[in-house]
Amino acid sequence: MSPTDNATQVTDDELGRSDVAKTSDESAGAAPAAAPTERLTSLDAYRGLAMFLMVGEVLHFCQVSAAVPTSKVWAWLCHHQSHVAWVGLSIHDMIQPSFSFMVGVALPFSLASRHAKGQSQLRMTLHAWWRAAVLVALGIFLRSQGHEQTYFTFEDTLTQIGLGYGILYMVGQRSVIVQWIALAVVLVGYWIAFAAYPLPPADLDYSSVGVPADFPHATEGFEAHWAKNSNAAHHFDVWFLNLFPREEPFAYNRGGYLTLSFIPTLGTMIMGLLAGGILRDQTPPSVKLMQLCFLGAAFLGLGWTLGHFGICPVVKRIWTPSFALVSGGLCFLIMAVLYLVIDVARLRRWVFPLVVIGMNSIAIYVMAGTIEGYVGSALTRHLPASLFHGFGDAYEPFVHGVFVVLVFWLILYWMYRRKIFIRV
Repeated sequence: MSPTDNATQVTDDELGRSDVAKTSDESAGAAPAAAPTERLTSLDAYRGLAMFLMVGEVLHFCQVSAAVPTSKVWAWLCHHQSHVAWVGLSIHDMIQPSFSFMVGVALPFSLASRHAKGQSQLRMTLHAWWRAAVLVALGIFLRSQGHEQTYFTFEDTLTQIGLGYGILYMVGQRSVIVQWIALAVVLVGYWIAFAAYPLPPADLDYSSVGVPADFPHATEGFEAHWAKNSNAAHHFDVWFLNLFPREEPFAYNRGGYLTLSFIPTLGTMIMGLLAGGILRDQTPPSVKLMQLCFLGAAFLGLGWTLGHFGICPVVKRIWTPSFALVSGGLCFLIMAVLYLVIDVARLRRWVFPLVVIGMNSIAIYVMAGTIEGYVGSALTRHLPASLFHGFGDAYEPFVHGVFVVLVFWLILYWMYRRKIFIRV
């Protein structure tokens, strides 16, 4: 991974740049001809929004909420800056689906651009699988921070994307019908794998797998196929993760996260792939908006129905197919709103701070995972304490976090001005 001038980042690769238009030659199977048009700013803004919410953890809403327990506003902000314990979702639970969704949105633009540059199929394929491997390695590297040896785990956002990226690349070169079939196979197949796996034993001591006896989100009946740390993918991890050298044997993940969640995450990326095809298509904006909204409502409704009737609970931590549908539907709707406001109505000035983040999302992801603590301690060391306590002691964590985010943004702005973007 290296910073280079005029490069794009790993999840972009010409993301949102509609610089390849369909022509009669393309429809006949020839390489598409370049036809420069303007960049879809909404795509950079959406990706930037997701990364801002991720970095926004340093704002410590929950600490402020604990200090001012009578405030419903801070309680609401705290709830939506945390992952839900099991069933359901918060705004924070939408960060990873949004980032994964945008990877899929990127692919039609990337493939068209690479075809236009005359890249061979072999070169594109090698690049896609190289990118997948680097993402997996980078995710493991970031998760190993604070450990005495490499911490082999595969639930990091980058690792989950990397595990599915090569397959996404292959699906992205097929017809829209094949893409829909792939989406159905991924989500239905993953549901069958859990539903067909034996239920947890009635006498299972859940505390032995990190689930307290009074866990308020314990699933019963058919939904117990998706119980925390006693489901099909958990038992896979008990075998798979212990194949790697570890500080101690793997018994369970405290949060319930799973390696095999990359499979339904691939479903989220395929939904993004479908959205990217819509945005790149040479149809009027009104048609694109109608398609995005219809698919968003359909996915959201289907996922909610599966959860409501106990067919498949909506659980982000294990990325159930119903969660993939609900979150994917919301991604479609968010994408439609941003596309309408930013690229159709052309109200763009207000999103510039998000665009700066979105143009270098890998950079800020790595910064948040490596230097956040250093930046925070440096600010405490060099700036007067009164600066952070100016609104009262209760709000000190929030004010301090604002300065950390500002430092990150200024670094990205410096990179943006010099056209330095991180690419794999």
